[in-house]
Amino acid sequence: MKDAGQRRYGPLGKVLVIIPTYNEADNIQPIVSRVRSAVPDAYILVADDNSPDGTGKIADELAAIDDHVRVLHRQGKEGLGAAYLAGFRWGIEHGYGVLVEMDADGSHQPEELPRLLTALKGADLVLGSRWVPGGRVVNWPKSRELLSRGGSTYSRLLLGIPIRDVTGGFRAFRKETLESLGMDQVASQGYCFQVDLANRAVRAGHHVVEVPITFVERERGDSKMSRDIVAEALWRVTAWGVGSRFSRALGRRHT
Repeated sequence: MKDAGQRRYGPLGKVLVIIPTYNEADNIQPIVSRVRSAVPDAYILVADDNSPDGTGKIADELAAIDDHVRVLHRQGKEGLGAAYLAGFRWGIEHGYGVLVEMDADGSHQPEELPRLLTALKGADLVLGSRWVPGGRVVNWPKSRELLSRGGSTYSRLLLGIPIRDVTGGFRAFRKETLESLGMDQVASQGYCFQVDLANRAVRAGHHVVEVPITFVERERGDSKMSRDIVAEALWRVTAWGVGSRFSRALGRRHT
């Protein structure tokens, strides 16, 4: 990662908070309201995957009365990674300088977003972290916490990246950071998408900062976590880690 002391960071520019949704009708209005209160100057892009429960319609109604809310209607459920990538591209095309990832279910506290944005003034990417001092989770069963901690530890050790919470999804990117990560080559979905982007940022030499957050388990709606998501993360991270070590070994052999 780059030493922050070796470079000067420009102003952040306009902030776009991207909120992917699929069947979040009960959550979308409260989370939009909280973001607008926490960071009044920020804009919000609801990226809806054609939710059967009418989430997209509710988002349209919010956008009709608030010029800081936008809606990106997608054809169907294609996964978290695809929704964020579409949101990133939309935001970059429309001139936003900061792109923020945030869940719709309230697990990411909008009130903590100013802390991420302050840290981004001296960084390329800021991660809201559950596993650094001061970070915590609320209302999680021990099995879920062990799975998340274990996934981050496994990814960190296998990939060799100095990030404590590799799988977390509350993040703030500078536009230039995203543009350097080769988004067209990102095919991972689910929580593996978060590992992929963090790994790419570190490999590209970006200055990545973690700030503590409180992660609160959703109160309404269904979690999108599934065995398929866990399985994808496991095999992709393993493949990346083994491939990276093999490449380094070949490089040493030819020097």
